[in-house]
Amino acid sequence: MKSKRVRPYALTGGRTRTRHQLLVETLISVPEFDPVLAESLMPESRALYTRACQRLSIAELSATLTLPLGVVRVLISDLVGQDAVFIHPTAYAYENNPQVLERILDGLKQLPV
Repeated sequence: MKSKRVRPYALTGGRTRTRHQLLVETLISVPEFDPVLAESLMPESRALYTRACQRLSIAELSATLTLPLGVVRVLISDLVGQDAVFIHPTAYAYENNPQVLERILDGLKQLPV
C-alpha cells in the first residue's frame, strides 16, 4: 500500500539548507497579502504564506500545519526570496519578552514528533 503522505524532500526539491537564518523562534509575517501570488504557490507554500498573515514563529507554523521544521525553513526561505514574507528579528531583539518566549514554548510543545 502506497503512502498518501508526500516525503519532505519532495516538498523542498531535495534542499535542506536555507538562504536565511531561520531559528525556531524566528517570527515571520506577510507585509502585504497578494492573492495572485498565493494562487501560484504549491499547496504547502500557500498554506505557509496564508498562515503568516498573522505573525507566527517558524515553530508555530510547523506545528499548526504539521510540516517538519526543515521543510518550513526551506519553504519560508523561498518565500523570503520572493519578498512575499518578512523575517522579524529573533526573540533576543525583544529582550526576553515573556509573551514572545511563551509563544515560542507553546509552538515547540505542538511540534509534530
